[in-house]
Amino acid sequence: MRVLVAYDGSDGATKAVDLVGSAAWPSASLIRVVTVVEPNVVPSRAPWRNEAMVTLASTEDADRNAEAVRRLRSPDRSVEGAVLHGRPATVVVDEAQTFGADVIVMGSRGRGQIASLLLGSVSAEVTDQARCPVLIARSPEMTQVVLATDESPSALAAESIVIEWPIFAALPIRVVSVAETVQPTSGVAPFMVDQVRAAHADYRQELTAAHQRAADEAADRLRRAGRSAEPEMVEGDAAAEIIAVADERSADLIVLGSRGRTGVKRLLLGSVARNVLAGTKASVLVVHERNRPKEP
Repeated sequence: MRVLVAYDGSDGATKAVDLVGSAAWPSASLIRVVTVVEPNVVPSRAPWRNEAMVTLASTEDADRNAEAVRRLRSPDRSVEGAVLHGRPATVVVDEAQTFGADVIVMGSRGRGQIASLLLGSVSAEVTDQARCPVLIARSPEMTQVVLATDESPSALAAESIVIEWPIFAALPIRVVSVAETVQPTSGVAPFMVDQVRAAHADYRQELTAAHQRAADEAADRLRRAGRSAEPEMVEGDAAAEIIAVADERSADLIVLGSRGRTGVKRLLLGSVARNVLAGTKASVLVVHERNRPKEP
């Protein structure tokens, strides 16, 4: 496999390096650690001062990159590093395409992000724009996995990755499908309440059965591929319930598709994926549907 690690020396990026280092990548995998230096746009009356600042920053970034490469070296994989210049999100996405990355691994918030933001702008943009899966690291290891499914194209792509990637071979996987049932109480005429409630009960029964079936079938496919998987169907808000299951199971990784069945086509990252990314303490692997065209 080819793994691209975006590293800037932040705590989040350090967790990304630790996570990559602890994962069971296939033998002969290639890991490329990329540090992106933004152009210095701070004005100064002394040109030499700007030049000195850029030189110092480049040296520090090169040292950080080399240290990350050193920590990831292992006899069964190759590790290389690079310090690049430009706009971080754009450079990471372009480098992943050039490198042929199978996955991008990065922290949830870099050194330049406002501390109050749950997901930094660079991480969010890379997750939106990258054509390969993106792993946002919040934990230094993977021990328990939650796979969210709704049988959408991107959810099926996420399932395929859990089946295909060796890093999931020894991990217990909880397959979760969320039935978003909403009780229709407002705006109903009094003489229609009983009829609406009966219709909703039938709808809820069909919906929960469909999501239970989706979880059962996905877990069965995983087990037939040699994975340890158990299904679970829950009701409620999709993102909130996925996060709740991860918390209950002490899962340190959530795998989900970038856009569910109800996602608006023009949105690259659906609301469920965004809300999970923003609300969970676990690492999140976001998978786009396969053969997705590059977006402008």
